[in-house]
Amino acid sequence: MSEALLKNVQEMLNEEKWTRATLSNYSTNQFKELDVLLQEARDARAYDELKKLCDEHLVHTKNSIIALYLSGMIALSRQLIDDSALINLVTIFVDNHKWNIVKYLCERILDHGESKFALRTLSECYKNDNEEEAIYGIWERLVKVDYEEADLAKSLAEYYEKQARLEEAVDFYKKALHRYINKGLFTNVREIWTKLIEYCKDDIDFFLHVQKKIAKNISKEKAVLLLNDVYVFCKAKDDIDTAISICKIILEYDERDEPARKEITECFRKKYADHSQLEEYIRISNLATKYRNVHEAITDFEKHIAFDKGNYVFHRTWGIGRIAKVQGDEIVIDFAKKREHSMGLKMAVNALQTISKNHIWVLKATKKKDELHDKVKDDPEWALKTVIKSFNNTCDIKRIKAEFVPAILSAGEWTTWSSKARDILKANTSFGVSPDNIDTFTVRDRPISIEEKLYNEFKAERNFFDRVATIRSYVAQKDVELDSEYFTEMFAYFTGYLRSKNQLTEQVASYILVKDLIGRYPHLGTGLSLNFPEVFEEIDDVPSLFLNLKDAKLKEEFLHHIQLFVPSWPEIYIKLFPFALSASIINSLKKEGYEDQLVAMTQYCFESYRDHREARDAAVWILKNLKSEPWFERTGLTEERQLIVLIHILNVSYREIENHRETTENRKTNKQVYTILFKDEVLINFIEQGDPDTITRIYTLIDDVKDLDPADKLNLKNRIIQKYPQFKFLGDTEKTVTSRGLLVTMGMYEEKQRQLVHIMDVEVPANSKEIAFALSLGDLRENAEYKAAKEKQDILNSTVAKLKDEIERAQLFDPQTINANRVSFGTKVTLDNESNGAKEEYTILGPWESDPENKIISYLSPFGNAILNKKVGEKFNFAINDEKIAYTVKEISAVSF
Repeated sequence: MSEALLKNVQEMLNEEKWTRATLSNYSTNQFKELDVLLQEARDARAYDELKKLCDEHLVHTKNSIIALYLSGMIALSRQLIDDSALINLVTIFVDNHKWNIVKYLCERILDHGESKFALRTLSECYKNDNEEEAIYGIWERLVKVDYEEADLAKSLAEYYEKQARLEEAVDFYKKALHRYINKGLFTNVREIWTKLIEYCKDDIDFFLHVQKKIAKNISKEKAVLLLNDVYVFCKAKDDIDTAISICKIILEYDERDEPARKEITECFRKKYADHSQLEEYIRISNLATKYRNVHEAITDFEKHIAFDKGNYVFHRTWGIGRIAKVQGDEIVIDFAKKREHSMGLKMAVNALQTISKNHIWVLKATKKKDELHDKVKDDPEWALKTVIKSFNNTCDIKRIKAEFVPAILSAGEWTTWSSKARDILKANTSFGVSPDNIDTFTVRDRPISIEEKLYNEFKAERNFFDRVATIRSYVAQKDVELDSEYFTEMFAYFTGYLRSKNQLTEQVASYILVKDLIGRYPHLGTGLSLNFPEVFEEIDDVPSLFLNLKDAKLKEEFLHHIQLFVPSWPEIYIKLFPFALSASIINSLKKEGYEDQLVAMTQYCFESYRDHREARDAAVWILKNLKSEPWFERTGLTEERQLIVLIHILNVSYREIENHRETTENRKTNKQVYTILFKDEVLINFIEQGDPDTITRIYTLIDDVKDLDPADKLNLKNRIIQKYPQFKFLGDTEKTVTSRGLLVTMGMYEEKQRQLVHIMDVEVPANSKEIAFALSLGDLRENAEYKAAKEKQDILNSTVAKLKDEIERAQLFDPQTINANRVSFGTKVTLDNESNGAKEEYTILGPWESDPENKIISYLSPFGNAILNKKVGEKFNFAINDEKIAYTVKEISAVSF
């Protein structure tokens, strides 16, 4: 079917070429017929062949109407960036005033997504047809995709203003304002600013945000001019705090602005009208005098004005205090342990920190602990706002935890509470982040939109890939505006990397991200030239670049682009797999019939795992995921060979962890191999099917893995004995212990481990809190609590050291190895005491199990060592307190475990 279709199109192109049909003969019906042909090509999956045919025809006949339309529409449907064919086609009919066809072509382009060119051209069509209402609809769409279009945004605002649709008018006035600022057109900015002051004067955050752009893009002087309008409004409605903030901004731009200095002084007078020392503090700070630096004067005044009766202060030794009275230059303060403490004002300013009555420290000092605990636990939003505001409205999670744990919340309660708190900080628009640090949170006086919140986070991020995640979150918001200044700036950050040659990782990542966004919003691609093969040619080390893409979605898209645009993709995939460990690589190679390459790649990984870490990880991944593939049998890797490689990798990963080399990666590899060998019982299943020689080889390798849990070795050993009761293990002797070893039972080994964990996880942290509390009590010389806590710390440290040493020396006893022919570990022995004629029974175990009252003695004790290795009937003497006792061994039996 596709061959007939292509032949038909070729004939149409030839006929068009030879007949040289005039443009006057074209109507929309011809293009509708071409649309039917495009549908047939799509159904026959012949798009690529059809586009290639048309593009080759355009090389020789650049104005072919049929070829331009077919090639351009296929490019649009494939979301390709190059729209030159359709632009040329539309331009041809615009030049010939064929407006019906122009309108049809523009609407067909817009069927595939917004296009600046198509919208602008369509508006001209409506203008020629005097369709005024339709023009405004097109302008709205155009303003949303053309981020530089300011005049149309202003025209739309005026249109809606006349119709008394003020919400829409304000929205477009704001868009126009931002765009005029970007163009540096202050006259237009001033005109719209005045309009917005009239219609949305309460949106203070908007004006304060915009003035920063004006100061940066136009001038600080112009920003001051506009800020004065907002100041007048704020002062008139008694929003004194905002008025003071505006004055500070003005003075930051121009510290010699005398009217602003005068106004901030008047605002302070209004704010602190009830303060007993207001005029005195204005005087001593020289706030109203011209010769003092205005910023120093403001800082000095704000320090002093906080000192008034009833306010709280903090001293690093005496803690929280409350000002009892202020008399001239003297202040009297009541501290918890130092009532009516008097100090000079100058000293107070330097030595004390003023804090509000809602400061977390004040609440801790004045509220009952249970009451504060319940409030914090039940209302995390209030708790977060309280702590963040307590520390100059900037606080990170670490500081928040320090204030709550353990003073208010327990460590266990913090885990649950902090999870809720993080969700609130992320989603609640009353919280923002510091522009300098993404991990530092602030409380906003006025909530903002989630889009502005994400934009602020984007600006605070310092990591490129964190910004990738943030712009994705922005786009994922419902009804998001892509024509906002927020998105425009974020998108421009990534398009800026497209031209960068020095930051290849960011360039590739930006290409993939931008391409994805353009795929969903085609209008974003206007003016951008994206060519993956050109970008890929710059990459010298593909695996390194892949690893540097710290984003899973970008990695997958990178692989997809290689397959789509790079002819040698199979070779690149094979080279890249050990670093990527991606199922999509395997599936793509398998689907395209590259199984021989998969076999060779697998063999390489199992041959090179000792020398290359990536090959080691790849070998583990392959055994976890590809062992059942039909082509895997062709690798020639026997099950024994697979196990040998896994055991070697297990041993290597243990050594690397011990040597602190790539600890995180090696722990991950170690866990994966351990799971395959032991938890999935691959090793046990193989042992149970193997012959003695094979078992010997495998067990010898396992036994050499010194860091493997002895319990796993013992379990494996027992399973071997169950299958081959007479099996002899290399190195087995009748010796029960090495020079430093400590023979123990499994039960006591696990009990000692539990003891160690309890001390480390429970007793040591509790002791640390005791020491911290004792330190808070003051003088250490007479601090009994501190001395007791430190003594307990010494005991705990000694106990931990002893337990760790014993556990390290412990060797698990295998009950299957009990030899009742001699007295040994795990046997019960009956003795005749020839000195008094009595019978005595003893169980021989280790020092951990020793219980003399119940006749359980350690093989390391003097008596235990004396009877060790004795046989039935054998006599021996043992001295107790200089008295020699004669014994005869009567019976030896194995203890049941």
